[in-house]
Amino acid sequence: MSAPDPRPASAPSTLGRVVAVRRRRTRRTLLTCGVLAAAILAVFCLSLMVGRTYYPPSDVLAVLLGQDVPGASFTVGTLRLPRAVLAVLAGACFGLGGVTFQTMLRNPLASPDIIGISSGASAAAAFGIVILGLSGTAVSLLSIVAGLLVALLIYLLSSRGGVAGTRLILVGIGISAMLTSLTDWVLSKAGQWDLQEALRWLTGSLNNTSWEQALPVLAALVVLGPVLLSHSGELRITQLGDDAAQALGVRTGRTRLVVVVAAVGLIAFATSASGPIAFVAFLSGPIAARIVGPGASPLLPAGAVGALLVLVADLVGQFATGTRYPVGVVTGVLGAPYLLYLIVRVNRRGSSL
Repeated sequence: MSAPDPRPASAPSTLGRVVAVRRRRTRRTLLTCGVLAAAILAVFCLSLMVGRTYYPPSDVLAVLLGQDVPGASFTVGTLRLPRAVLAVLAGACFGLGGVTFQTMLRNPLASPDIIGISSGASAAAAFGIVILGLSGTAVSLLSIVAGLLVALLIYLLSSRGGVAGTRLILVGIGISAMLTSLTDWVLSKAGQWDLQEALRWLTGSLNNTSWEQALPVLAALVVLGPVLLSHSGELRITQLGDDAAQALGVRTGRTRLVVVVAAVGLIAFATSASGPIAFVAFLSGPIAARIVGPGASPLLPAGAVGALLVLVADLVGQFATGTRYPVGVVTGVLGAPYLLYLIVRVNRRGSSL
């Protein structure tokens, strides 16, 4: 009597282990997103209550429900609420856009802060304010168009023989340096009033936020966010290399084009509303990837981390010291040491998300 074939029994066992691992990853990702959402909600509510005048949760809730509360209706409804909403929206856009580039190029240095997209929007805004005398919506539209054009230029210059992550990063750093020089030249020509306005915009600030600024960012996030999330699986597969991804059925060229356009759009709209809030796009992806663990998509957690970073940084900038600082100053203080650490680590052994 021959021994039974062990292969039919082992196959279900292997499949069961794979399914179990995927379920654990899904549970961990959902738990992470739930915790981040709770933290965002808590900080969001706190940002509506605290300020020069403290309003209790009951007053804040009454304002949110449309009731007229003397003092609170203006302070909370007109000043604090649009600012907090824009902080969440811009942070989510920066987080999603940044982690998309980092994942696609398999390099944590491939952030819009580093490769020049934010610099393009900033240079255009400074040029519009100082040279063209623009303001408001016109500056925002100009910065959006410039961000998209700079991203296209970087892509074209680095796409010879296929897009290589290192080449794209180096091209982006070079273009970023040129655009930063252009911004400095424009600022040297500015009058006192234009200089103050341009510097406020370039620093990354949520001061004087209105619904006119927040609503276009919301529209961009609603339209482009699902595009990125729907391609998260394909984006992760492209990390295996083009040949392996194509063998698994991924149309790499189309996938890269779609996610790059969506990510650049999110970054451009967020930058047009709040300015280039430093290092949020750079920090959100690595933080999210370490929270959810290997193998899971970091896109949705990175968006939540970005929103939380901007909310917390704005609160710290307003109330941690006696002087009020723009949110971009606080995120710059947080991000610069991490950038130096990451450069040292990548130089030593290479790294990816």
